[in-house]
Formats: sequence, structure tokens, C-alpha cells
Amino acid sequence: MRVVCDFDGTITRRDTVDHVLEELADPAWRDVEARWVRGEISAAECMRTQVAMIDASDGKLDALLDTVELDPGFAGFVEWCEARGIPVTIVSDGVDYFIRRILARHGLERVHVTANRLVETTPLALEQPWSRAGCAAGSGVCKCDVAARERSTLVYVGDGRSDFCVSGRADILFAKASLADYAAARGQAHHVYETFDDVTLAMAGMFGRVMLKPVAARRAAL
Repeated sequence: MRVVCDFDGTITRRDTVDHVLEELADPAWRDVEARWVRGEISAAECMRTQVAMIDASDGKLDALLDTVELDPGFAGFVEWCEARGIPVTIVSDGVDYFIRRILARHGLERVHVTANRLVETTPLALEQPWSRAGCAAGSGVCKCDVAARERSTLVYVGDGRSDFCVSGRADILFAKASLADYAAARGQAHHVYETFDDVTLAMAGMFGRVMLKPVAARRAAL
């Protein structure tokens, strides 16, 4: 079993990239967003263009990132998984620098992160080593490709549009917001959650059942 989590709006209380753009980017970032919504550019191109519009001078970016709050149950969820040998990975179409700074402030820098790479030039630039030709979402990080690399029971936790494709690969899906609506419309089994405390509680029940199966099988054989 392994857990893959989205970051923005899932682990954080709001979308970090949108927050940074709203506060520090040239207002023209909204025009770029509109072009993506209309299907004129890919999600990957949208992100690259918008990140280049961010004013990161004078420590403004770090100061803003340091105000971002995490889901109050996430740290406890990570500890619960670690105690049971269940790896937790963040796979995000966001920005690695944003994610790692926020995690470090909460003592969670050990959590593995796969995301677009920030290049600290002037202007800022974005590298997308996890993109894939033919990605259905057109994202800088093809979550489906990353999720398919290991053969194990996949628990996926997400909330939004960038999670739509990969949610279909999940053996166990935790969803909220637009991802929950999407799963319901497709008739896909999923667990609706509000915070990671809900995910931990549900996982505890599942993990207990998984651990009891071998014991029951052995007793039946006696």
C-alpha cells in the first residue's frame, strides 16, 4: 500500500500557486489563466508563463509562503502512515520550491515531493521534468505516469481538476470539492473527506481489516 497526495487545496487550505499569483504576479496572469480555460494553451504552458510573472524580489515570495496553512490533520496522518510502513508521496502540478518551504516550516521536509521545478532566475522560470507527451491533462507533472510506476495498492487523496485523470487509477480514493463531484458523476467509489483526520480514521479501519485477513485465513486452515 502507498499513499499519493495532491498538495494545493488538499494538504494546504487554499491553492498556493493561485495565492502567490494573486499577491505577487503581474495581473496579466489572469489573461493567461483564461486562455488555458478556453483550451488555447496547455496547463503546462499556462504554469510556465504565470510563474515568470511573479515578483519574488526582497523576500516577498518567502514571506508569503510562510503564511500558508496546512490541513490540521496532515502531520498526524503522515506520522500514522510512517508508523505502519506506508509511504506517503506528494505529487503536485504546483511548484516544488513552494511545497518544500511550506513543508519545512511544519517539520515535514522528509515527505517526498514530485512537482514542477522552480529555477531562481530573473524572471523566475519553471522546469517540467515530469511532463509526458500525450498527457491527457496537458500538465507539467503527469500524475498518471508517476502513479503508475509502482505496483502496489494506490491510495489517492485529492480535491481538484488536476486529480481527475489519476483518480481513475486509485484503488482507494479520498476526494473532496470538484474531485468528489467528478468521481460521483462517473460512479466511481470514493470516500468524501473534509480534513486528513477523516482520512486517517478511514485508513485505520481499512488497515485493521487488511491486517486481520491473514490471521482469519490461518484459523480457517486449522
